[in-house]
Amino acid sequence: MADKIDNKIQVLLTGGTIDSHWEGKVDTTVVNDHSDLPKYFKQLFLYVDLEFKEICMKDSRKLTEEDIDNILAVIEQSPYSKIIITHGTYTMPDTGRIIKANLKRKDQAIVLTGAMAPLRGFDGSDAAFNLGYAIAKVQQLESGVYICMNGRTFTSEEVAKNLSEGKYFSVFKEKQ
Repeated sequence: MADKIDNKIQVLLTGGTIDSHWEGKVDTTVVNDHSDLPKYFKQLFLYVDLEFKEICMKDSRKLTEEDIDNILAVIEQSPYSKIIITHGTYTMPDTGRIIKANLKRKDQAIVLTGAMAPLRGFDGSDAAFNLGYAIAKVQQLESGVYICMNGRTFTSEEVAKNLSEGKYFSVFKEKQ
């Protein structure tokens, strides 16, 4: 493991709706071949440095055991203490729990985030907000694995998705 880099955030890109586009021929969103996020962030004037690494570009329902193993390997070898993983919302809680259960390192704040609508081409998408929220939170959180979506932070152990509402919730206790 290399020396930690504390003043930067590593962003691991895995696809999902956040990095998708509308494909009229199949009447749904399709994950981009390559991420739009580095280009998006380049146009912003952030005070934090981001380093991007594309792991895979898939709908989270199509992630394989090998994909998850690759995510874990990159985290284990990363010199960064702050990591954001962009991920599809369907299996984000599952991936968070797998990372938490199998990660040997305990010195990193890891935040998974995504969106219910793609970053590009959709008015009212939650993507930009979720990305900004994840960047702010990863700088404040203690070491651990978290899900940051729509202004809420969840631990990987507590989070579940309510498909009918398109929101996450805590299985332990809902905050009022």
